[in-house]
Amino acid sequence: MISKAKVKHLKALQVKKYRKEQQCFVIEGAKSVVELLQSEFEVAWVAGTASFITLNERLLQQKSPEWVVATEPELIAAGSFQTNDGAIAIARMKENNAPPAHQHNLILALDDIRDPGNLGTIIRTADWYGIQHIVASAETADVYNAKVLSATMGSFSRVNVFYTNLIEFISHYQGPVFGAFMDGEDVHEVKFPKGGLLVIGNEANGISSAVEKLITQKITIPRIGGAESLNAAIATGILLDVITQSKK
Repeated sequence: MISKAKVKHLKALQVKKYRKEQQCFVIEGAKSVVELLQSEFEVAWVAGTASFITLNERLLQQKSPEWVVATEPELIAAGSFQTNDGAIAIARMKENNAPPAHQHNLILALDDIRDPGNLGTIIRTADWYGIQHIVASAETADVYNAKVLSATMGSFSRVNVFYTNLIEFISHYQGPVFGAFMDGEDVHEVKFPKGGLLVIGNEANGISSAVEKLITQKITIPRIGGAESLNAAIATGILLDVITQSKK
């Protein structure tokens, strides 16, 4: 059973202010909680259905969080979603660490991605293509937002998102900086090095003028039909696929 005090705590952690104060966040859903238990995150507390606890007893013993058995209605009432198929957990945030200084793999940079669903999908897509590090502007959606975490489908546990002043980071970055624009060079014709930085802009306004000045090569996805633009997460997926294929 989940206590009233714990429900109050879980509800408070839905607010960014309290997440930052307590340096904790909430994960909902059986799959995401299992991913959490298998990750390097410190897990403080878990509530799960009897079947979830039984199936994941070994993971719970390894992580040693406080845990309780709860019904699905209790899990739903304690969380922020309308459904919950088995578990909810509280974990401690990781330190906001920058990517390694001598990073030879592609890094994603996000210039004010505001939509939680887009950010979560970008993280999931990055994980699919083996991207381990994302650098995000301070205005980018909070990676620990429940909608972001849900959209990552567990990829939050494998992709590090570092929040910083993006202009300062790019200014000091030693390597090629690619930016997604409507008027760039056809991405299929670009020769990509092993590393580099790929900047994805805001959903409505694209890459900001201040960041644009730091881009060393503009790239674009050629338009065939009549759509005005592509969703930021979809564009990220296409670009990562082309870049990955070009290196084979």
